[in-house]
Amino acid sequence: MHLLSATAGLVLVNGVSYGLLLFMLSSGLTLIFSMLGVLNFAHASFYMLGAYFAYALSTAIGFWPALIVAPLIVGVAGALFERGVLRRLRARGALAELLATFGLAYLVVELVQLAWGRGPVDYAVPAVFAGVLVHIAGIAVPAYRLFLMGLACAIALLVWVAFRATRAGLVLQAALSQPAMTQALGYDVPSLYTAVFACGAALAALAGAAGGNVLVTEPGMAATVGSVVFVVVVVGGLGSLGGAFAASVLIGLLQTWAVTSDATLDPSWLQGALGDALAPVLHLSVAQLAPAVPYLLMVAVLLWRPRGLFGVREG
Repeated sequence: MHLLSATAGLVLVNGVSYGLLLFMLSSGLTLIFSMLGVLNFAHASFYMLGAYFAYALSTAIGFWPALIVAPLIVGVAGALFERGVLRRLRARGALAELLATFGLAYLVVELVQLAWGRGPVDYAVPAVFAGVLVHIAGIAVPAYRLFLMGLACAIALLVWVAFRATRAGLVLQAALSQPAMTQALGYDVPSLYTAVFACGAALAALAGAAGGNVLVTEPGMAATVGSVVFVVVVVGGLGSLGGAFAASVLIGLLQTWAVTSDATLDPSWLQGALGDALAPVLHLSVAQLAPAVPYLLMVAVLLWRPRGLFGVREG
């Protein structure tokens, strides 16, 4: 019983920490879509750049300065991209913007491979956390996992306060619903859009800088999490930060449980031709189906609630 509870506790901690890391990544994409209406296909590339820049900078100036500087660099790059490319394409419609971000994603992968090679880099957990375990209710939890969870919760609180309880946040909400009126009141709406895109890119980079040493930092990391991040945004509801938070934690818990589960599907409830046709799939273990869990959840949520859990934006 003690072993079972310890295993369940580790699944809970790992699932929540992974889910909160997904939220750090998806919150930026949610902000960008809320303000600009752009589904940014390059968002996971900003996450990858954050990890690689933090790795390179940590060898020169240390992990903690790199954790701050890397997101700032990526945020500036995101602002330049929005100002120089997306702003020029806005009059041509959403498809042109989407294709531009799609091309940027491929460009970033090629540049990363040219700079750091095609293999993974040795981006390690900072020495202060290396091998340190914190015992909570008899469960040994890596200290760096707790740091990631605390950082993600702090970012969630900061974003919520900035968007809901500050003058800048109120102006952003006004620009979202009434951009022409906000511009008429003297606010530079295009510059607000640039700032939001930069903040979204910086949040993605922060997720990479903080989580790249727990996950693997390699050129395929953007593709690995990119599709999952879009699932988070869709399940939570397009444009909803609260929905992104709930969906991130839910997907983190479900996928972590599935990976560690030794259960297998029981095909006995299906008989006849349909059962025979699905037999190869139904004999798979839950762990083998773990990569499909986010997408199965998305299908289920969209069938039940097409706008997502907390959807606020139409079409």
